[in-house]
Amino acid sequence: MSDELENCLSRSDLPLERIVQRSLLNCTPRTSVREAAERMVAARCSSIVVMDGGVPVGIWTERDALKVEWAEGGGLDRPVAEVMSAPVKCIDGSLSLGEAAVRFQREGVRHFVVTAPGGGVRGIVTQTDVVLNRGIECYLRMAVVGSILRGEPVRVDGAESLATAARRMRESRADSVVVEVGDGVLGILTERDILRFVATLDRPGTVGELCSKPLVSVSIHDTLYSVRFLLNEQRIRHVGVVDDEGRLAGVLSFSDLLSSAEHLYVDELQGLLAERDMALSVSKRNLLLAEQVIDASLEGIIITDINGVILSVNPAFTRVTGYSAAEAVGQTPKLLRSGCHDAAFYQQMWTILLADGVWQGEIWNRRKNGELYVELLTITAVPDEKGERANYAAVFSDITKLKESEQRIESLSYNDMLTGLPTQRVFKDRLSVALFQAHRDHDRLAVMMVGLDRFQRVNESLGHEAGDRLLQAVAGRLQENLRENDFLARMGGDEYLILVPSLDHVEDAVKRAWWIIEAFQQPFIIDGNPLVMTASIGISLYPDDGINPETLMMNADAAMFRAKGEARSSFQLYAHAMNTRAAERLWLENELRRALDEDALELHYQPLVEPAGEAVVSAEALLRWIHPERGFIPPAEFIPVAEDCGLIIPIGEWVLREACRQQRAWRDAGLAPVPVAVNISGLQFREHDFLHTTKAVLSESGIDPRLLRFELTESVIMEDAAEAIQMLKQIRDMGISVSVDDFGTGYSSLAYLKRFPISTLKIDRSFVSDITEDPDDFAIVRSIITLGHSLRLNVVAEGVENGHQLELLRQEGCDFIQGFHFSKALPAAEFAGKYLG
Repeated sequence: MSDELENCLSRSDLPLERIVQRSLLNCTPRTSVREAAERMVAARCSSIVVMDGGVPVGIWTERDALKVEWAEGGGLDRPVAEVMSAPVKCIDGSLSLGEAAVRFQREGVRHFVVTAPGGGVRGIVTQTDVVLNRGIECYLRMAVVGSILRGEPVRVDGAESLATAARRMRESRADSVVVEVGDGVLGILTERDILRFVATLDRPGTVGELCSKPLVSVSIHDTLYSVRFLLNEQRIRHVGVVDDEGRLAGVLSFSDLLSSAEHLYVDELQGLLAERDMALSVSKRNLLLAEQVIDASLEGIIITDINGVILSVNPAFTRVTGYSAAEAVGQTPKLLRSGCHDAAFYQQMWTILLADGVWQGEIWNRRKNGELYVELLTITAVPDEKGERANYAAVFSDITKLKESEQRIESLSYNDMLTGLPTQRVFKDRLSVALFQAHRDHDRLAVMMVGLDRFQRVNESLGHEAGDRLLQAVAGRLQENLRENDFLARMGGDEYLILVPSLDHVEDAVKRAWWIIEAFQQPFIIDGNPLVMTASIGISLYPDDGINPETLMMNADAAMFRAKGEARSSFQLYAHAMNTRAAERLWLENELRRALDEDALELHYQPLVEPAGEAVVSAEALLRWIHPERGFIPPAEFIPVAEDCGLIIPIGEWVLREACRQQRAWRDAGLAPVPVAVNISGLQFREHDFLHTTKAVLSESGIDPRLLRFELTESVIMEDAAEAIQMLKQIRDMGISVSVDDFGTGYSSLAYLKRFPISTLKIDRSFVSDITEDPDDFAIVRSIITLGHSLRLNVVAEGVENGHQLELLRQEGCDFIQGFHFSKALPAAEFAGKYLG
């Protein structure tokens, strides 16, 4: 029996309880439809179990979300019991994965509540869990998209309502609809989208506004394995399928892949089990042959006698060649000859087989319908009981699709899918050739690394699709501004590589960089809108900065980052001092780890005051690091290092614990502490156990949660606004208030801002610093104060350094002030003595 088959069968024997999701998302029958949807979206679950008195009485799934009647005013506030599916389908956790697979297929459901043999609920299991835990790659490689396509997709006009789309999905029993947005553009709306809109939309718009677009598509000739790779890579669950004329022929979902693999698995498993049982009942000689067959039973098998006459074939042989067993038995393998190989090829095959007893190689054969295919063939001589050759066993796999996939993958390795530019691999090869020529001709060349400035903000504000179109436009702009013998490639992300051969002077590379920077002064037109994007360029020279591709590319990269750090929209030539900066960052990382381990960090506290009476109302905890040798190291130096190397998460937890510990110490000392704000980094906020850690710290310190405030930057909460809303609600429910720090520097959506459960906006200090000199900054500050008050939020101005700034802010009605005009950040004891005594 082959390893693949043995692994398949052994996985099927595993008990179901090994893969059960024990964290059961549940609600009561009285829970509203909206709240149930919100919980499912927050937990990233496709179902929620309705429990009554500890007993599951129903289940509500993504599919059930289609039943929501958007037209009814209170449709989202109905109890989930009115729309749930009941009774709940249950399954015994002691069953095997194979038995569970049969149950899913027979009962046509996607979810089972798993029960223990003695009663009680153990968790939940989905059809996806079962299929993926048995390994499906070998089955996905066996089929192409066209073989499982299920007819025309359901289409709706982009002007239709979400209710209409949900009804169409429900009536057609589809899990998605294709949306005709207009101008030939297609989008898609899925069950999961409907669920998310149930959870987040107050007033649903048209499907054209809400759908995902454009529709990602594949060919009907692609393998299911390649489709699964695309779904994982794009983080989507549906793709369109186009025929040879480029027309949309259907929609393929991740569930379709699972269903296809499930059917193939059951068919193959039944056949394999039948062959295994049959092998046990035959003679000893046939048992040896049966073991050979079972070892490769997923591949084509031919058994011949010593003269090459076919004695038997397996079902896979028929599937691959088209010849039935009756047509093949009694013939020789010449039946399959394609004519692609000459006599010398077959003579060499038999020479090796007779000498070694085995031959393996690739060979072209012809199916019964005349179609050519390539197979990986292994022929083995099979001895009888006396050790003499009695039979030959040929085992083969149809690798035609694999060969085609290899060709496509090879093409992708040389050409960037998004921009069509050569890849980094091709650039490195071209650079190697250019270096050889430069060495031979005693010439010079330059490697330029071009990186877009603040490209991530484009993705955050306009979306990744707009970002992709910008990257394509940048590629075109760069090509327009290069010489004919210059070579352009995409490094990856928002970075590009340029090879400039045959330099007469270093100034030639500098001029080229200026051309590019000036070319970027013209806005890029993205979706009909002008977008200004700048670039930073790093330049390394041969032979000055390196003599091999790796060194030159690395040094150009280092120079680019220096350009980004110092000016942006500029260029930098590589200098060896850059290596010194890298060593400095490494030193900072190591020393910062040591400081965290040795508890050598400190918290200082800067007061926030009420501008009228200048009374202290709260404080912000600020991290300080006094190094034993270097002394004070500014946060602006070590915080970016901590974020890059991941130390920001344990440091953030230390700051939270220390701030709460200090609050408890002030209370135990009889002082009346003020609320303290703690800065939360984006990485820390997105940690899966952040809320659990916060609850544990509050419990350990025993402080009132109202004495703790979290400060998050505008960009952090806007990165995934919907998920941030759910997190912030849970933080608010703990009793902790939240402030939005550095407000005005990001790209907030007012539609989301009014939904954030926050209490305070903090105006970024960059606006406050020039408030008395720059009318634009004063207008921005005034607008933020007006916006904050209209949303019933407090507004804090940071960086107040003089009385003139204070007076202007007081006149505009700013609620609280923070800055050196009142106090710098003070050690805990000094802060308590000055403001809490």
